[in-house]
Amino acid sequence: MAACAVDFGFLDNPARLCRTSYENEDELRIDDWRNTLEAFTLAPVAHPETFCADVAKSGEAPGLMDFKKGTTTLGFVFKHGVIISVDSRASMGSYIGSQTVKKVIEINDFLLGTMAGGAADCSFWERHLARLCRMYELRHKERPSVAAASKMLANIFHQYKGRGLSCGTMVAGWDNKGPQLYMVDDQGDRHKGNVFSVGSGSTYAYGVLDTGYHWDLTLEEAIELGRRSIYHATHRDGASGGVVRVYHVHEKGWTRCIAGEDVDSLHWMYAKEKGCLGNE
Repeated sequence: MAACAVDFGFLDNPARLCRTSYENEDELRIDDWRNTLEAFTLAPVAHPETFCADVAKSGEAPGLMDFKKGTTTLGFVFKHGVIISVDSRASMGSYIGSQTVKKVIEINDFLLGTMAGGAADCSFWERHLARLCRMYELRHKERPSVAAASKMLANIFHQYKGRGLSCGTMVAGWDNKGPQLYMVDDQGDRHKGNVFSVGSGSTYAYGVLDTGYHWDLTLEEAIELGRRSIYHATHRDGASGGVVRVYHVHEKGWTRCIAGEDVDSLHWMYAKEKGCLGNE
């Protein structure tokens, strides 16, 4: 495939952007729309809507569009329901954009979704899933099952396969079959399981989960396992951090067990429990 030519002239003269003709009506509409967004800075090129893809295809700036992302999310099923635990850091490579991202999407009173990958992609499509589930409930006079909700999301991702979506999500809930947990990725793949961890810190989280997980956990033990797993991931993975949030999904809905606990405080607490100073 031939390399896509991208005009990098704006780097020498960022103010240069002159459009005198348009090939079609869509191009005119896009340009008029762009000119109304004076407060939102776009790439000063002819087609900002495809700028990232064009630069990547051109090969003229290798690595520039390689947006490295990171997070740690996990979920597991046990006899009292499902535990969902996440961190709250948003990053792009070494740049930390936020420490307060809410990575659990509350789809409805019995369904939760998690975010890993591109924050905008996950947030938008899972909130769209919440609308679809509400429309299903209005039409059929009952909530969709967890399997149905996860299938809706998988179908959406499959439709956009190969178009740049970055999503590694979990859908957890309680329906007439009991606690359910599914993992759905941006390729449209969908898997049911009892234990999942998604994100750059997932390998560290799995180390703790595999050690402490079993079906007969008490609720207190399960919450602590979720909290401890996320903490250890944030300690070893630079792209994970912020605060730990833990949710419990049960037969009456979901409960927010830990709204946001600073991982720095957890570090010193766990160190003290082991008889360490914490700076070893």
